[in-house]
Amino acid sequence: MSLYSGVHNNKHNDKHNDSQPNSITSYPEQSIDWLTRLIGFDTVSRHSNLALIKDVQTYCEQLGLMIDLTFNEAQDKANLFVTVPAGDNTNGAAIVNGGLVLSGHSDVVPVDGQDWTSDPFTATIRGSRLYGRGACDMKGFIACALTVLPRAAELSKSGKLKRPLHLALSFDEEVGCLGAPLILADLKARGITPDYCIVGEPTNMAMVVAHKGIAVYRCRVHGKSAHSSLTAQGVNAISYASRLVGFVDDLAEELNQRDGSLDEGNALFDVPYSTLSVGTIQGGTATNIVPNLCEFTFDYRNLPHMTQEDILTPIQAKVAELSAQMQARAPETGIELLQEVGVPAMTDSDSTELQQLIVALTKDNQRHKVAYATEGGQFTNAGIPTIICGPGSIEQAHKADEYVELSELERCDSFLQRLLDSCC
Repeated sequence: MSLYSGVHNNKHNDKHNDSQPNSITSYPEQSIDWLTRLIGFDTVSRHSNLALIKDVQTYCEQLGLMIDLTFNEAQDKANLFVTVPAGDNTNGAAIVNGGLVLSGHSDVVPVDGQDWTSDPFTATIRGSRLYGRGACDMKGFIACALTVLPRAAELSKSGKLKRPLHLALSFDEEVGCLGAPLILADLKARGITPDYCIVGEPTNMAMVVAHKGIAVYRCRVHGKSAHSSLTAQGVNAISYASRLVGFVDDLAEELNQRDGSLDEGNALFDVPYSTLSVGTIQGGTATNIVPNLCEFTFDYRNLPHMTQEDILTPIQAKVAELSAQMQARAPETGIELLQEVGVPAMTDSDSTELQQLIVALTKDNQRHKVAYATEGGQFTNAGIPTIICGPGSIEQAHKADEYVELSELERCDSFLQRLLDSCC
């Protein structure tokens, strides 16, 4: 039997349907108001998110909800975890364990160098779209989640909410998913294990059941300078870096050929194999100087069945080989390999029951798998079955004039209201 039963569309949900609205007045005003409010907070990852978090905290406190904050080391950023408890109002018992998490990140990417038609931190409606940084990635989902909380609180107080509903807002997702692990560690310490999680990244309200992991590495090649007319006295950092870059490219082609035929499930991914890609490179000071330093970065986006060791083992062997060649000429030379980002893949191995619930709510049986990474992998690693489903298109994320269709907010409102009904 499903942990969530009784999925239905009652009279309350009649005004939250998935049809295309005929006018602006039919769009969900509360979600639009909340999204306008959230966009007004400049939560670019390099800035603090505390103003947004405190605003949401005050709202949740007014609803009488249970709130828990976790902070970064500098205390200038915070995660917020809110629980709407379940229980029987006849005995006053409140249940906070189990239940469903609605998860979103509060930070957004920078607008530097982008040509915006309107102020990116002032929500602007033009036609059927709402523009602003974070409109789709992913303050739109957060706005809809905050809109559903008052009704969830009412159901909780009346004893009708049979399973708790949680809202998790994290910091620094855009720079390596740094906040979510603190939420998960705090939940573990408090003995709370949610049954399911829905991450509201933009999917056009389609169900994403798995995504790739991502690891970002920086490679520093330390050579030895010399005049370019005396190359034998130096060790060319750029030349050795280029050999390693070529090795990474060859390994990427091998992954393409190998992963594409391993599993039929890979075909659901938009890119059905693990990838390696060199992204930046810099080195050298002048043409007539043998360079003593070259740095480059590359990222690895792995299918769920792959691990970081699958590419690290051969790359580290190549690094050792090239370092030995360099040090034979100058002992002080060599190659460093540093990991800067590591976000796990999200698997669909334990989320069958959750997927069935989403199908019942959306009447859409399609499953999707994507190459981009989210906090979903961290939730599944913590033993919480997770899917991704949220308003807006990922194609609009991170761009100038980022927007979300107002009809997508309406669809998300309808989805969350039905989801709440399934918890009763």
